[in-house]
Amino acid sequence: MSRKYFVILSVMLVSALLLGACSAAAAEEPAVVEEEVTEEATVEEAAPNAKPLSGQLQIAGSTTVQPLAEVLAESFMEANPDVVIEIQGGGSSVGVTSAGDGTVDIGSASREIKDSEMETYPDLNVYTIAFDGIAVITNPELDIPTLSVDQIRAIFSGVITNFSEVGGPDAEIVVVSREEGSGTRAAFEELVLTHTDANGEKVVDPITENALLQQSNGQVSTLVSTTPNTIGYLSFGYLSDAVKSVSIDGVAPTIENVKNGTYSIFRPLNLLTNGPADGLAKAFIDFILSDAGQEIVAEDYITVK
Repeated sequence: MSRKYFVILSVMLVSALLLGACSAAAAEEPAVVEEEVTEEATVEEAAPNAKPLSGQLQIAGSTTVQPLAEVLAESFMEANPDVVIEIQGGGSSVGVTSAGDGTVDIGSASREIKDSEMETYPDLNVYTIAFDGIAVITNPELDIPTLSVDQIRAIFSGVITNFSEVGGPDAEIVVVSREEGSGTRAAFEELVLTHTDANGEKVVDPITENALLQQSNGQVSTLVSTTPNTIGYLSFGYLSDAVKSVSIDGVAPTIENVKNGTYSIFRPLNLLTNGPADGLAKAFIDFILSDAGQEIVAEDYITVK
């Protein structure tokens, strides 16, 4: 009996060991499967981000935004060889209507969007990508180191017609301005030519009828640099040694002075889409607002960050 009992006990012990080993193996299997599922999910999540961008974007509008958009587009296309971005000017008003009508993927405007424009195109989405100062410039032969805002307003509205009235030479003033529809002109009218009259009413003094109107910042720079006794205004991005910039109330037109709050004539540079940006348009705008994009902006303009 004792030996039989021993055999039975041994059989039970072996069975228990085998059952325990099987249970342990079964318990380990789900962990392996779970790990494989996790790896697969990670790969699937990463795949969309790794997919290369492709397609074409059309951008039109502000001639101030145009050169900045071209540099940004060049960098974006270099990183995404299957993307083509075409950029045209035409003025800020063209940028608003083109985006609103859907004739371009992205419009551009170098000014605030008007209430009337938002009423016409209620689905417009506005993305501010940079800020830009507006500088008053003269022909390089003129010596007008500083002007007040009131003096500038009087010059461009035709009230002051001789430089001798503002401490310059005895020479008739030739005013150079942007054309109607220009974002630079609209911002200049808002920031410089707008004031409060004796009755407390907001008034915008019109630019003199004798002004020589130009269709781009580049044309303003060229005309002022080559024509005696001229005065005009343009984007900071177009300042060069070809013209002489004028300080306002003793403050020079520089990015640093805009940032520290001492120079007040600046405006936003906006991109516009009809509805929220999506697809390739969103990818491009996201790039512009990224650290890499804003580093490019900072070369000639004022960052939004």
